[in-house]
Parts: sequence; C-alpha cells; structure tokens
Amino acid sequence: MKVAGKKVLVLGLSKSGISAAKLAKRHGADVYLSEGKTITEDKLELVKELKALGISVEYDGHSEGFINKAELAVTSPGIPPHSEIIKKLREKNIPVISELELAYQESEIPFIIITGTNGKTTTTALTQHILNKRLKTKPCGNIGFPPCDMADEDLNYFVCEASSFQLEMTKELKPYISVWTNFTPDHIDWHQGLENYFKAKAKVFKSPQAPKYSVLNAKDPKLLEFAKNAEGTVYMFAENIGANCCYEENNEIIFKKDNVEEPVIKLNECPLIGEHNYQNIMCAIICAKLTGIDNETIKQAIMEFRAPEHRLEKVAQKNGITFYNDSKATNPEAAIVAINSFNNTDVVLIAGGRDKNTDLKEFCDSVNKHINTVILIGEAADRFEENLKQNGFKNIIREKTMEDAIDKSIELHPDVVLLSPACASFDMFKSYENRGEIFKEYVLSRI
Repeated sequence: MKVAGKKVLVLGLSKSGISAAKLAKRHGADVYLSEGKTITEDKLELVKELKALGISVEYDGHSEGFINKAELAVTSPGIPPHSEIIKKLREKNIPVISELELAYQESEIPFIIITGTNGKTTTTALTQHILNKRLKTKPCGNIGFPPCDMADEDLNYFVCEASSFQLEMTKELKPYISVWTNFTPDHIDWHQGLENYFKAKAKVFKSPQAPKYSVLNAKDPKLLEFAKNAEGTVYMFAENIGANCCYEENNEIIFKKDNVEEPVIKLNECPLIGEHNYQNIMCAIICAKLTGIDNETIKQAIMEFRAPEHRLEKVAQKNGITFYNDSKATNPEAAIVAINSFNNTDVVLIAGGRDKNTDLKEFCDSVNKHINTVILIGEAADRFEENLKQNGFKNIIREKTMEDAIDKSIELHPDVVLLSPACASFDMFKSYENRGEIFKEYVLSRI
C-alpha cells in the first residue's frame, strides 16, 4: 500500500502525525493534515512549515472536504478507534492505518516490536543499546522518534516501543521480532474492553502480521497460554521452558536455543535490579542473539547500560544508603514492581501525590513484605495511611515536602531510600519528571 500518487489524510498535529505527513509528502503523496482541536499559538509555526512543504493543513475540526479527498488515512495514537472521525472514514471505506504502519510500508527497515503493559521502555532502550554495538539501529515509537522520521535512513533495524494504540491500527506490519513483556489491565476505555486491548497487542504475533520470532513472558499466565497460538519461532523468557528460552538459574541468565544452553551474564553483574528488570534483560538478550550479537558483546553492553530516567533509577550511594528514583511509578501497580525488587533490606519508601483512587490492597501487601518505613507526602497521604494501617502496617511518617521526606529518610539511615510514589504528581509538581528531578537534585545536595 505505497503512498506515491495517493491522497493521504493525516489525523492529528502530533509528533507522529507531523512525521507521517512529511514522509508521505517525501514519497510522492498529496497530503492533507487535519487537527480536530483548536491549536495553540506555538503550533502556528508548525502549520507554516508544513504548508511550505506543500502539505494542506486544517484545524478546529475535520472537514468533509478533507475527508472526501482521502484514499488513505493515517491516524495518531490519541484518536480512539471508536471516535467519530474513524467511524466516518470506515463508513466511506477509506483504509485507516497508524504512523507505525506507514513507516513499515514505506521502508525496507525490519522492525523489532516491543509491547506490553509495563517494561517496554527499559526493554526497548536496552535492546537498542546492545544492538548498536554491532549494528545500526535507532529506538522509535514511544521512545526516541517516530519511525517515519527515520524511514529513509540506512538502518539494520527499528527497535520500536509500541503501544496498543499504535498496534490497533496496523494491518500489514510483520515484525522481524515481536516481544510481549507482560499483560495487565490498562487502557480499557480507549479499547472499549479488556479483550480488545489484548487483541490489539496480539496482532503482531499472528497471521497476517506474524513475525519471524515471537518472544513471550512465561511467568504471565495469559501470555503462556497465548504462546500456543503465537506464530513464528517462539522464545519464552523468565522460565526454563521449551527448546528456545531465556531464564535465570543459579544467579545467572541463560540463553537456550534448540536445547543448547549458553550462560550470558551473572545477576550481580547487571546494573538493573529486581525480577522485572531481569526479565527486561532476558528480552533484550533474546533479541540480540536473534540478530547475531555475540555473548561477550551482550554482556559488556548490559554492564554499561543505565536505566531510563525515573524508572528505578539509581541516583547515588553514600554512607551505606542507596537512593532510587522511581518517580515514573504514577500508580500502585507500577510502585509494586519497584517495591518487590527489594528483599531482606531495610527500605524507606517515599510515596504519595495526587490520588488515582485505585485499590491499594496489593500495594499494602507488598509494603508489608518489603518495606520497613513509609513516608507519605501529598494529597493521597490520608487514604494511603488509612489503608496501610487497615492492612497491618504501622511504621508510617507524614511529611509536608519532598525535601522533608528525604531529610527524614537520611536520619533513619536505612539501606535504601526508594521514591516510588504510586500516585500522579500534579498536586505538588509539574510532572513525574519534575518530581524525579527534584528528588535527585536534593539527594545529591545532601550527600
């Protein structure tokens, strides 16, 4: 479905929409970009730039004039499949694809797709880091740049973090490798149901979009079951299962292909900690081995790697205390992953922020098992304290600011101080990034 000579409607003046419009124009399409919302002053310069390239642009709504011209539509991840504009395009039998799909159709570069509810960003960053030791790759999708930006470059692979939003609108995309890190409920409203969310991710593991290799989490019951239907050569990770897998044994990560086992790296040599990160490393090892990277290169690359910012990021180690910034944990489920990374260790957890009012039972269970002291800040502090006490956890301290929480943590002299808020940031900070930066800056100023 090449775009040359076609009239292509691009929906959304987003980063991916702009990238898709420019690629389609470069490749000979007549391009119409339509933004449904009123645009801000700063985007008027973007509109001028696009018009100078010969791209027609409208905003404040999707006009019938633009819709009626379209032979193909490229949609942005922010537009749900049940939205009025998508319904209208489908009623007119106009094919609707994602920016990911457009890059695939217009490029010869093979895709490594990494999807899942959690762990996508770390796995994508680590995979790209390892592959770039021997190959030319770039991270794209939800990390890095839209693949359409790089579709004309000389690359061996796209290493692409792909959300369910992007995969929902793919039709022909056949990855070289498809990785599924895990599956938990998320984005239910956007997909109008949990099963639709699952099906969106499953597309790139089955015909007509079957990859050469499928990589799946053997510890996730739903993915273990799904592995029976996944196509291509299937590799499992996190358990020693089948002829092709990657797993941990005797504190070492082992890669197995056709029942031949190869030790790759010891756990104590890995800079990332926690079971979830060991699983991310296993995914990256499988991808690296399937693209021809040798074990020594893989090991050295892993040892050099640093976690993406604000995701269980090691900030500093001083006077026996190690500080971790996990500000990206904006819900209890994400915080649980970080909390469960610590065993038999004296941990002070800093939590709280703007409450998402999700169930806290599993969060409280994890705190009881792994945390010695909880310091609560922000709007959610009352509800979190109430739930923790109801579940038998009593060692709770309240502080008014992040700085006060850090000071109190240092005073307690634990082994670990972990910022993993389990809440949104907007009660006290501009964003979770801003929250993490303030945590890091103050920690470094104190030590």
